[in-house]
Amino acid sequence: MTFGSFAQLKTDSIVKTDTSSVLVYRDIEEDLTKKYTGDEFNYTYKTGESQNLLARFLNWVGEGLFEVFGITLPPNVLQLLEYLIYILLGILAIYLIVKFLINENFSALFQTKAKTLNDINLTEEHIEGVDISKLLNDAVAKKDYRQAVRYQFLLTLQKLSKKDIIDWHFDKTNTDYLNEIEQPQLKLGFKKIAYLYDYIWYGEQAIDSNKYNLSVLDFDEINKLIQS
Repeated sequence: MTFGSFAQLKTDSIVKTDTSSVLVYRDIEEDLTKKYTGDEFNYTYKTGESQNLLARFLNWVGEGLFEVFGITLPPNVLQLLEYLIYILLGILAIYLIVKFLINENFSALFQTKAKTLNDINLTEEHIEGVDISKLLNDAVAKKDYRQAVRYQFLLTLQKLSKKDIIDWHFDKTNTDYLNEIEQPQLKLGFKKIAYLYDYIWYGEQAIDSNKYNLSVLDFDEINKLIQS
């Protein structure tokens, strides 16, 4: 082998460098946490179609606050509100179930107790010791017929208590008394006057003398049954 051919062979063995695969060093930005913020980078709070109805509603409220007042609610705050509403709904459900199990109807859940009577302190005095007849006559004389219906109802409760048909207590509801009445006809009469009383008194219905006299017929009917 000649020197020239050796030199040629040595030259051919040199491997050329592929410049396309050379690694290029780049600096990483320091403010990545500021750059990649916003709802599109939040992977813990669901949005859009993946949300349930309540979450969508809260998201809609949040968007409304931002558009109208410029207030931004963070996703974790909206999620906290969602959990809080679930807890409140759970408490309400338990409350309604308990009321149902003790045979108290739905209207009685929101019924004002007898202890709210302002002019009769029934929390300290038993109903049998109150002169309801006098209060009734005074209300009729003043043409306060709505108040008179109220006293008519309390007078019937007083008669039922004196006959030991019910066990009166200021904290009981009309449903409690209805469940204590055993006689079917008497139970039906009490149900009628209880509805009348709730409609006029708690419904704040203004009545005139004619309507009052018609309501008295129902009270007289049940009072006769109590005395018989």
